[in-house]
Amino acid sequence: MKTRNKKILLSIGVVLSGAILAVGGFWLGYLHGDSRNGPFDEEMHTVDSGDHQEHGLTEEHEEQADDQLVRVQPEELTEFGIETAKAGPGELSLYVDLPGEVVLNADRLAHVAPRVSGIVREVRKSVGDSVNAGEILAVLESRELAEAKAGFLAAIEREKLALANFEREERLWRKKVTSEQEYLDTRQALAEARITMTSAEQQLHALGFTDSELKELPKHSDATYTRFVIRAPFAGTIIERHLTLGESANAEADVFTIADLSSVWVDINVYQKDLARISKGQIVTIEIGHGIPTVSGSIAWVGPLVSEATRTAKARVVLPNSEGRLRPGLFVVARVAVGSTPVDILVPNSALQTFENRTVLFVQTEEGFEPQPIEIGQQNATHVEILSGLEAGRTYVTQGAFTLKAQLSKGAFGDGHNH
Repeated sequence: MKTRNKKILLSIGVVLSGAILAVGGFWLGYLHGDSRNGPFDEEMHTVDSGDHQEHGLTEEHEEQADDQLVRVQPEELTEFGIETAKAGPGELSLYVDLPGEVVLNADRLAHVAPRVSGIVREVRKSVGDSVNAGEILAVLESRELAEAKAGFLAAIEREKLALANFEREERLWRKKVTSEQEYLDTRQALAEARITMTSAEQQLHALGFTDSELKELPKHSDATYTRFVIRAPFAGTIIERHLTLGESANAEADVFTIADLSSVWVDINVYQKDLARISKGQIVTIEIGHGIPTVSGSIAWVGPLVSEATRTAKARVVLPNSEGRLRPGLFVVARVAVGSTPVDILVPNSALQTFENRTVLFVQTEEGFEPQPIEIGQQNATHVEILSGLEAGRTYVTQGAFTLKAQLSKGAFGDGHNH
């Protein structure tokens, strides 16, 4: 029994001695810097793990970059209205925006008065009607006109009689049958008759009668002597009417107002601070809104006075209005070109898009198009200066950028967009 216990104790001692020697050898190797053991193996493992993570980030970055690439086939450029250009310098036009109003062209406006007093017997036109030059607007019955016509016809007859007497006396005087005084008396009577006839004729001309109408006047019946016709002086639109059937019309009262709306004025209010920059001949873009297309013209006149009430001066643009879209009374914004400035990179506003809360434009790469963040500078209604993000000579999209932007969220043209 004792012998057995001794053998067990001896075995335990051998095992413990081996363990102690093994631990001692490990630490002895560590203290001597054996690079093949201990923590150095763990450090190398850590480096290998880092390489693996970096490789994974690179693949993720490449995938994100590819997600912002839109591949477009050449035939799809035309189909989707995509146009490109090379970035370069240009002149950026500078503008001043001023308020204005569409008004009637006073050079094509007529206040029609009857010229004679009378009773309104016919009214043929009303507000809003279009009229041609010489077209009848209304008819009056005028005793004043009848007297003027009668005076003219009587003057014609007196002139004829005076002429006949003069010719007879002239023949007799040449034959020494009558005295020279009788001859001179008939010549004076003829001259007076002609003066009277001319005066009566001019009176009717003042009432609007033409030479051809005066020649036909003796052929008219007595019933037409009182009939006075009011005619349109030129083609236009009736914008006011101030007479009704049966009323008495005054010779000096305006009974119709006619405007030729094929041409209108835009009166612009120029502030004091802008007066030095506004001059005759400058190009103006008129923005009306309300679905009315923008129109352009030039300043035809700049007023010499400043209003005490508004502290503004007037500038005027004359515009054609054949379609009648520019209605007097409409308020407008007048964009006046006052100069330009050179910039290094100039692009149209249509090239700009907002993508991921940044202002971008689409640039062309070897594989397609991708959004390029940019910084913008001065801008007008049509073009913008690029301060950074686009180099000169780089090809970018001028038209159709919105279509490319839409593809980044819903897939590309056909199967060209990779995810």
